Amino acid sequence: VQLQASGGGSVQPGESLRLSCAASGSMFSINGMAWYRQAPGKQRELVAGITDGGDTNYADSVKGRFTISGDNAKNAVYLQMTSLKPEDTAIYYCNADIWSPYSDSEDYWGQGTQVTVSS
Repeated sequence: VQLQASGGGSVQPGESLRLSCAASGSMFSINGMAWYRQAPGKQRELVAGITDGGDTNYADSVKGRFTISGDNAKNAVYLQMTSLKPEDTAIYYCNADIWSPYSDSEDYWGQGTQVTVSS
């Protein structure tokens, strides 16, 4: 399974960005997908997640500003980020939780995409 993320970039505070991630390769089914981020000197943290049923969850720091959505037919997940703040600066990683007959849950990671928010 390969995850390809795109959409990062450099923006000013208050602007928006949309991240996209698509899973490809041989897979049975996706339990859910998520976006994590890691800022310099900090641990990787969950930003937002979505289950195959469409349930979502968000980090408190992004609630009301970020929206996660998915396209099951495309094995894709998106993160619409609005009202960006400098503290949102990080490398954003796409994650997929994959089900197979051999494992109920196995994590796969994308390569990361840089988001920089600076004036």
